[in-house]
Amino acid sequence: MKTKPTLELSDLKRIAAAAEAEALKNNWPVTIAIADDGGNLLWLQRLDGAPPISADIAPAKARTAALGQRESKVYEDVINNGRYSFLSAPNLFGMLEGGVPITKDGAFLGAVGVSGVKSNEDAQIARAGIAALG
Repeated sequence: MKTKPTLELSDLKRIAAAAEAEALKNNWPVTIAIADDGGNLLWLQRLDGAPPISADIAPAKARTAALGQRESKVYEDVINNGRYSFLSAPNLFGMLEGGVPITKDGAFLGAVGVSGVKSNEDAQIARAGIAALG
């Protein structure tokens, strides 16, 4: 039987703190979501001033990146390039930039999803959080 690394609470706290620091540094009110490798929500943090809808979008972006094991922007690009039928993909509701997978030493651990500012800024915050894992 194989064993695999998983995210622990201490990892979630480090990711969330670093993502929050990046958001606050730029004065970006966002929601930060972290999902495990099955897309299950492990962490949700809505910063002061973040739009209410971001509390739905951030977990959706994290889930999409986790289930696909790739950035959610990939799906946005597929759709924007004319493959509209991809909108019918089951259980993928966050097909917007801002969902970033978490990998460590070649292992896929989950994903961070951020929502509240421009999509590329959401992704910047997610990457800053993931970078805290080293």
